[in-house]
Amino acid sequence: MISTESATTLAWGHSALELVVDVSPDGPVALRCLTAGGAHNRLRAGQPLVEMLVAGEGRARASHRFSETAIGRRLVYTGSVRGEDGKWRELHVDLRDERTGLTARTSFRSVDGVAACRITTTVTNQGPEPVLLQGVTSFAAGFPGARVEDVDLLRADSEWLGESRWTRRPLRDDVLPDLNLGLHGQDGRGRFAAVSTGTWSTGTHLPTGGLADRRTGQAWLWQVEHNGAWRWEVGERRDGAYLALLGPTDIDHQWHQALQPGESFTTVPVSVAVSDVDGLAGAVAALTAHRRELVRPHLDRSRLPVVFNDYMNTLMGDPTTEKLLPLIDAAAAAGAEVFCIDAGWYDNGTSWWDSVGEWQPSETRFPRGIEEVLTRIRKRGMVPGLWLEPEVIGVRSPMADKLPDAAFLQRGGVRLVEHDRYVLDLRHPGAVAHLDGVVDRLVEDLGVGYFKLDYNVDPGAGTDLAADSVGAGLLACNRAHLAWLDGVLDRHPGLILENCASGAMRMDYAMLSRMQLQSTSDQQDYLRYPPIAVAAPLSVLPEQSASWAYPQPDMPDEDFAYTVCTGLLGRFYLSGRLDLMSADQQASVRAAVEVYREIRKGLTAAVPLWPLGLPGWSDPWLSLALRSGDVTHLAVWRRGDDAGPVTLSLPHLRSQHVHIEARYPRDLPAWTVEWDTETGSLTLTPTPHTTASARLFRIVAG
Repeated sequence: MISTESATTLAWGHSALELVVDVSPDGPVALRCLTAGGAHNRLRAGQPLVEMLVAGEGRARASHRFSETAIGRRLVYTGSVRGEDGKWRELHVDLRDERTGLTARTSFRSVDGVAACRITTTVTNQGPEPVLLQGVTSFAAGFPGARVEDVDLLRADSEWLGESRWTRRPLRDDVLPDLNLGLHGQDGRGRFAAVSTGTWSTGTHLPTGGLADRRTGQAWLWQVEHNGAWRWEVGERRDGAYLALLGPTDIDHQWHQALQPGESFTTVPVSVAVSDVDGLAGAVAALTAHRRELVRPHLDRSRLPVVFNDYMNTLMGDPTTEKLLPLIDAAAAAGAEVFCIDAGWYDNGTSWWDSVGEWQPSETRFPRGIEEVLTRIRKRGMVPGLWLEPEVIGVRSPMADKLPDAAFLQRGGVRLVEHDRYVLDLRHPGAVAHLDGVVDRLVEDLGVGYFKLDYNVDPGAGTDLAADSVGAGLLACNRAHLAWLDGVLDRHPGLILENCASGAMRMDYAMLSRMQLQSTSDQQDYLRYPPIAVAAPLSVLPEQSASWAYPQPDMPDEDFAYTVCTGLLGRFYLSGRLDLMSADQQASVRAAVEVYREIRKGLTAAVPLWPLGLPGWSDPWLSLALRSGDVTHLAVWRRGDDAGPVTLSLPHLRSQHVHIEARYPRDLPAWTVEWDTETGSLTLTPTPHTTASARLFRIVAG
């Protein structure tokens, strides 16, 4: 464990991480370097470690960015505290602004052997007067030792049906023009800011991003771990690029928080993973390992059961006893271990969208009770699951009048309505008691062991009820929601929770540190799904990444295999009319399940790789690999008529002899495989006269 301090620097870390902070009295307290233990920047850092906007103080220079705030520039070092919390190593850096009496403690937490850390900042008002916060960074630092001309920005846009659309582009060409700041003797005022508002934390942009130095291989990847509003920004200073990570702010999210003397505020957590020479691949490996340390312990992590869900391109929210019983039998025969009944199980034949909220089983869909169906699931050896959208109450629901107005998000004393739903405020004990009662009843009385928790509305900036601002109300609601999830799992530790919000509109590690798997999309077009599935492991652990595999009886054989491959490199998430398939098709699904059972043995140690680079939405070829020990599972999708042979880069296998085996499908014509040992490249030639086709390979080194 590294832990040193001099008159001018503070060093801390462990076997895989080194952090150095400049703490000298004649310059800003700033992060000099954050590395995986390699050579670090020897130049003094200029970007303040903490940026803080306060009414009456503002920025030191006019701009809309979180660099060089007036208080951030003035903060002075007052000490540090080191410690341990179980497996976590901790460093707390304490700062103070003498003019206002505000103090800031930035806390770094990291697990020995993992080149990443989790960071928060706590602001305390130790002055005599109230202070109005308008924005506080969880983390701010320069990207040390790199020229802006050599640095790429990695970022992703996201939306319903088009999640996780990543790009990697040069900072200089795409984001930060060369303004000759040195000539002007001042830092810049522009920035690239990714901002998410409301509660769909990944509905517009992803809270995950990265910087990578093409020349040296240095790379940072970050994630903002919040189920609400956030901002990250990258800009240029005279000494290079900087990064700032924040939760809600005044300028973006109508957030401000009053601090009375003695009161404190803690920012949302963020994480940063680093690589010194291995570029994006090294940073991905570090962030993947770090995410595994963040997630809540759960039996599901060792079992990783195959989940069948009846919704996508199958029953589509129209479950009945008659439809479900043969589907349950077919899913069990295919090897499913969880069977989840999706939307509609509470619907008595009315327009249910605006009447949900009581979550009582339908009497018309299940004439002999839903217990008959759930019992069938258990008898076939599967865990019964139900879809639930707990945070909403339909405007026509009986629950809308049973709960008080204070149990819902409000503006100006009026309940917010979004798409004919009210949104529960889980700060209110009545809202919590209602949801706890629903979950406990379904688990204890009906034996449900799996919930798909959906969230199909976004109420906007927040609530002004019992809050200093609309954004502050939303932040408190976000944190109350996380506390509710913790309570559910404390009471029912074996319960499996799937995170869904119209697909992946809330795919963040505030949620995923608690929930066991993540729906990656609602995309129903199997031809368009692969880029979403391929990109997902940049944002979510492979063992949590659930991409739909929904083969159908009327699909040609190659299309059938194509959609099944989409679900195999992650958490196998199956749908489709298995009960109507031919014997050969059913055998193909069973074979895929067996392949997944092989993959899952190493899934919780697997590191994702992209042999063709990050996926483009319209790329003719796509590829994802998962490396675990000496075994690499490789999935490849061909997406067009003119997609000829393709060469994939697998540098971790360079100069090695390998055994390559096609694992799925095995009953269709084989692709030609050529391995170049010297370069570590694999050339694949697909079967001619096919458009959509895909293959999964198992590659063993040595």
